[in-house]
Amino acid sequence: MGEEGSVKLHGMWASPFARRVNLALKLKGIDYDYIEEDLANKSEELLQYNPISKKVPVLVHNGLPIVESLVILEYIDETWTDSPYLLPKDPYQRAKHRFWAAFFEPIFDMMKKTLMLQGEALETAVKELSEKLDVAEHGMKEIYPNGVPSFSQEVKPGYLDIVFCSLFGTQDVIEEFFGIKVMTPERYPLLVSWIDALKQVPQVQEVTPPKEKLLGFLQFLRQKYLPQNA
Repeated sequence: MGEEGSVKLHGMWASPFARRVNLALKLKGIDYDYIEEDLANKSEELLQYNPISKKVPVLVHNGLPIVESLVILEYIDETWTDSPYLLPKDPYQRAKHRFWAAFFEPIFDMMKKTLMLQGEALETAVKELSEKLDVAEHGMKEIYPNGVPSFSQEVKPGYLDIVFCSLFGTQDVIEEFFGIKVMTPERYPLLVSWIDALKQVPQVQEVTPPKEKLLGFLQFLRQKYLPQNA
């Protein structure tokens, strides 16, 4: 049985790392209080619970803070032991899922930096990013040899699905905003079908920010960072 008690999540709506913890809690059916943080004016609680990086997300379980989103996901799975399970029970499969989750994180960082570039620098970065996505497309065929499943009440997204969804679930909105198409269904049929399948999950829809709100945030980021690369 899962551990009872107080569960709080300090997050920020635009953070993919907070979004993944939000999603995991919802998929596991855990009751929790959500505290939205203003990262320009961080709460005393956030600074107290995460004095090292001072970042979201922070999960607070019975007064004890857990930081770093991937660590939090594993804590949730190990603490609330009822199904659905986030990680596979087989140790080898767990290791593979952890490996690919770690592989996707720097790709996301590359993508953020790529979208802020222009001209020749943009072309070079897109080429490098596409090569990384090629590796991911091929690697996911080992995880989903029969294609991505249709998620349902019986088949819930797991650890790797949650990580991938948090990083690339709003990719279409981001590419539309910047006018750059990187993740095409022709080149990445499995990755794109994976995103599409995850978007049908009710819990994913609950944690995904509205398009207009996300576009406004992207506009803020572009005004803040793009002039440095112009």
